[in-house]
Amino acid sequence: MVSQVFQEGAATNFHPVLPFLILLFPLLGALINGCGAFLWRNDKMVPALIGPGALIAAFIVVLLNFLGMSSAELHGAEISHLWTWIESGDLRIGVDLQFDQLSMLMCLIITGVGSLIHIYSVAYMREDPGFSRYFAYLNLFVFFMLILVLGASLPLMFVGWEGVGLCSYLLIGFWYDNKDFANAGKKAFIVNRIGDAGFLIAMFMLYVAFGTLDFVPIVESAGGQLAYGGLLVTGITLLLFLGCTGKSAQIPLYTWLPDAMAGPTPVSALIHAATMVTAGVYLIARLSVLFALAPVSQGVVAAVGAGTALFAATIAIQQYDIKKVLAYSTISQLGYMFLAVGVGAYTAGVFHLMTHAFFKALLFLGAGAVIHTVHHAWDHGGGDAHHHGDPNDMRNHGGMKAFMPKTWIFMWVATLAIAGVAPFAGFFSKDEIIWNAGGFGYPILWGVALVTAVLTAIYMTRLMVMTFHGKNRTFGHDSTDGAKHIHEVPALMWVPLGVLAVLSFVGGWVNIPEGLSLPIHVDWFHHWLEPVFEPALLVAEEHGIHVAHASPVGGGEALWAGISTLLAVIAVVVTFRTLRARAVPTEAEATPPTGFARLLYDKWYVDELYDRMIVRPSLALWRGCWKIVDTAIIDGIVNGVGQGTKLLGWAGGQIQSGRVTTYLVMFMLGVLLVLGVLG
Repeated sequence: MVSQVFQEGAATNFHPVLPFLILLFPLLGALINGCGAFLWRNDKMVPALIGPGALIAAFIVVLLNFLGMSSAELHGAEISHLWTWIESGDLRIGVDLQFDQLSMLMCLIITGVGSLIHIYSVAYMREDPGFSRYFAYLNLFVFFMLILVLGASLPLMFVGWEGVGLCSYLLIGFWYDNKDFANAGKKAFIVNRIGDAGFLIAMFMLYVAFGTLDFVPIVESAGGQLAYGGLLVTGITLLLFLGCTGKSAQIPLYTWLPDAMAGPTPVSALIHAATMVTAGVYLIARLSVLFALAPVSQGVVAAVGAGTALFAATIAIQQYDIKKVLAYSTISQLGYMFLAVGVGAYTAGVFHLMTHAFFKALLFLGAGAVIHTVHHAWDHGGGDAHHHGDPNDMRNHGGMKAFMPKTWIFMWVATLAIAGVAPFAGFFSKDEIIWNAGGFGYPILWGVALVTAVLTAIYMTRLMVMTFHGKNRTFGHDSTDGAKHIHEVPALMWVPLGVLAVLSFVGGWVNIPEGLSLPIHVDWFHHWLEPVFEPALLVAEEHGIHVAHASPVGGGEALWAGISTLLAVIAVVVTFRTLRARAVPTEAEATPPTGFARLLYDKWYVDELYDRMIVRPSLALWRGCWKIVDTAIIDGIVNGVGQGTKLLGWAGGQIQSGRVTTYLVMFMLGVLLVLGVLG
């Protein structure tokens, strides 16, 4: 039945328009800006034009193809062959681009949100001496992400998969003179390699099972080749999910993402919103039919996603670094996406991926605007704070509403969106995930998702109150001399925020379920992705898996959507009123938290646990290998051979001394030895 879907949809009147340009523009931007890092190091006009221009050009090409696809009859995937990459025996791997509804949507998110981040970066990074190098890395990052989502085969996807890993290392450690920042880049690179090993092994297993690594034939024949719930498909999908936990920062490989805040703030926006961390969700969505055939793997994905969502949300509540609050928020929201695809609600997971890209990019860029302003104020306003304070610490903010009204409004839009308040974008996508978690028969995960939604509203409101409300603490509680140096960011930074704020408000209106009982019912998004997920849904249908029409505790979708948004509103209002009336000490005045708050502040000591159980034993093992195997055994053998050869040479030198008496003595000894043997 799965292959039937593809056979019926083989006919199409859509043909991609100059598809290679989608990849070529960001690649050329990376090459030109890379050369500029050496040729016109001090001229910032070229990278300021080429960097964003390359992304905008790619976005235009993507938009043209999206419009063409929207007006065409497309049921299957359209493959655009560029050239043959590897051909050996029966193995053929081409540089082929797969155009379907899922890849088109991902390209729109990557190039659209990426363009706004690039424009914002022009103003944010203009004082940095590595300006051209920064845009080279940023363009290259988008290039590899586009390869990841457009690749028509697993090997081509893996090129993009590894490419974004490389670029994350380059961008997280962008200020490599700082040892901590450089170590953060290495941590991201190493942790991701663990997950990537699972991806590689799964790829080999898929080739053995199917004789191909192209997505279309794998999806076409999966139902006939693999037994439902079989050991092979379960092993393949669990290994793929291991790769996803690394790239998309889920338990247990999530620890690299909070440290990724070491890079420039626009980099954080790009990683968290539109590129790298969405790769794992995309992989499961792309191979959804395999996961539909592996119910055990689906349960693991859903459980890990829900657990990660709750776990990260608890940590975010006690963080003071504004970027780390948002980092743990990203981990939590990614958990929602994995919960969705794990229970079989693939459209809901991708829907939240899209809306999250809008409001998370807005939150990070808004945080960057605050950090940028505080930096500027400390540089020009004097005072002691800039000698020991952290511009990322929310305890050094406060009262920014009066100085940055546009940023304040935009970030409140994003906060209400991520909190799931109607009618903002996050309400529709998050509500659909929570509803499907219960509807597909996971009552515990449904409860976890609901609790996490409340925690999200709490920690995001806390961020807004500490940053924008109350008394300004940038120069301490008693100093107002430097307040005149705090101001709104330039238009090049706040205009992208405004665009993202609009998307964060209306972005969820493309999928308004009928079950919400609203006057308007829109199913465009669901209808758009239906052909991609139809094979997986058919597998689920064949085995009697379907979404229920009531929640685990009774009541329809409209009732629980109303309850969830009411809980979010109550959490926002109560948190706002509670924290608004509370005096906040500056970073310099604050005392370390105690008790359970300390446990959350120290992130449940997971990093320390990994350090003791993995890092230190590994270092001890490698040091032992170095001292015993390398130095004592290998070097000992090599050095011993050298010493033995040297000794042999010395002995030979003693014999060949040129003394006649020595030769006579040796001759006599030889004669006696021969006579003794013969006698």
